[in-house]
Amino acid sequence: MAFVMDKLNKIEKINDIKKLSPSEYEPLAQEIREFLIEKVSVHGGHLASNLGVVELTMALHLAFDMEHDQLIWDVGHQSYTHKILSGRKEGFDTLREFHGMSGFPKRHESPADAFDTGHSSTSISAGLGLAVARDLCGDTNKVISVIGDGALTGGMAFEAMNNAAKLDTNFIIVLNDNEMSISHNVGGMSQYLDSIRTADSYQELKNDVMDSLQKIPIYGERMVKRIRKTKSSIKQLFIPGMLFENMGLTYLGPVDGHNIQQLIRTFKKASRVNGAVIVHVITKKGRGYLPAERHPARFHGTGAFEVETGLPVAKKTKADYTDVFASVMNMSAKENDRLVAITAAMETGTGLKRFHNQFPERFFDVGIAEEHAVTFAAGLATRGLIPVVAIYSTFLQRAYDQILHDVCLQNLHVIFAVDRAGIVGSDGETHQGIFDISYLMTIPGLVLMAPKNKWELADMLRFAFDYDGPIAIRYPRGAAYDGLKEFRAPIVLGKSEVLYDETDIALLAYGSMIPTALAVREELKDMHYQCSLINARFAKPLDEELLLALSEDHKLLVTLEENVITGGFGQQVTQFLTDTGQIVKVLQIAIPDEFVEQGSVDRLHEETGLDVTSIVKRIIVDYIGM
Repeated sequence: MAFVMDKLNKIEKINDIKKLSPSEYEPLAQEIREFLIEKVSVHGGHLASNLGVVELTMALHLAFDMEHDQLIWDVGHQSYTHKILSGRKEGFDTLREFHGMSGFPKRHESPADAFDTGHSSTSISAGLGLAVARDLCGDTNKVISVIGDGALTGGMAFEAMNNAAKLDTNFIIVLNDNEMSISHNVGGMSQYLDSIRTADSYQELKNDVMDSLQKIPIYGERMVKRIRKTKSSIKQLFIPGMLFENMGLTYLGPVDGHNIQQLIRTFKKASRVNGAVIVHVITKKGRGYLPAERHPARFHGTGAFEVETGLPVAKKTKADYTDVFASVMNMSAKENDRLVAITAAMETGTGLKRFHNQFPERFFDVGIAEEHAVTFAAGLATRGLIPVVAIYSTFLQRAYDQILHDVCLQNLHVIFAVDRAGIVGSDGETHQGIFDISYLMTIPGLVLMAPKNKWELADMLRFAFDYDGPIAIRYPRGAAYDGLKEFRAPIVLGKSEVLYDETDIALLAYGSMIPTALAVREELKDMHYQCSLINARFAKPLDEELLLALSEDHKLLVTLEENVITGGFGQQVTQFLTDTGQIVKVLQIAIPDEFVEQGSVDRLHEETGLDVTSIVKRIIVDYIGM
């Protein structure tokens, strides 16, 4: 390694940081930053958020006993320093690799990880559960939940804070305020926190007022005592609203999140509060690495990069599906002023940044609030607008009730652009988009589509703009497939596209599985099997007419989807053919009914049986065995 790790090498297990002297804290912080930059530049990962919480994490480990106390990280992508300080430094050589160290907290990795996280706005709820369980079990440990200011745009965080106000024992909430989630924060909470950050230090002002009052003969001391007894405290005089204290939570801060000694003192003070207490900490995302400081969104989740320049090692050579979505949205919005775009704190990730720049009055970033995004879209649709809700598959599942109840029950024309559908790779179980077919398939009236290539995504979007009702289009992460350009039959509701029409075996591939199915067909042809290839296009409604026709002249139907098998496309096909009395055999190729860990997409396809070799073997076994 190119840098010295004198202090870092002293950290081998939980609480080793307590053996260091205060004079070693700053050098340790610098070594941790150098270590993180070096490792993430090779393996990829979440960099900017982790660089911003180095001192905060050190202070937490110094102020609390991580063998006994419990620390919960909201989302968890900022837990790298926590992993280092709890003895997992060596794990960074396998960061986010298959069977390697996760980029998120995992209870099976270390007792220092109190709760598995991966989605936003959850840590206060989880921490409150741990605090109440502690009290019921008669324990005395501290519970600390860290949550970002961006995560406070999620309603679940407010539900938890409302509930936490009832607690009469200690529970510490650390608000890590770096003015960002992935993109810049939006809304009233962001403005409220900004007013606190930019205000004169009310703590200093409070002390000045107290000192002045105490100097008043006879009445001064009484006035101080009276003020201290008031429910909302003297802070009410200086901070408009005092939202947290008005909710029943004690508020401490704001505190410099890069001043370790000040943080430790504040955490010790927070530990003495009998109730829920919020420690408001101000940090800088990307601190210590200039490219990340300048472009925190780009370094939120990054692939391998050159340390000297911050530029990615792998150059992007082909457009991805998100790029295609963005281009069609922009072109269509010029022609249709009823088209509006909605995202949940992922303007750049969903490809809507250009839309925002060109049509700012028709772009809405609602923050980390997927449920609100969907019902907000429903409201827009009732007035004849055409809202496009662009959300990653793994996050859209948080809004299931709103999709069902507020959109589909009213048959509203809302379009769901389901990005990152299928296996996404290194972020692991919490981010794999492998459930959307199943959870959307259950909703009456919702049309489900998936394109075979980049041109079909464009065609499906235009079809969705003209369709009158709820419709979802799922597409994967990564470079858009540009094969099969010669096949571009018009999109017709509920109709598949026959790419190759033969007999014996029929491959019915849905969306991202088309390139794999094409390769499977080529291998089967080399083995002298007759093989049809169908681009399913629609998971709902099914092309029932084609399924009946295929069952007449094929011995084996093979469904292929990048989704869990339970409740997926293959099960719907099988159920239909069974209900209609067809005797053709169906082989379902899908992800097993299990969570999928982190790793490269190719490796995970092999592990889940979605690679060409595994599929061909299963088909041959089933076909010969009939």
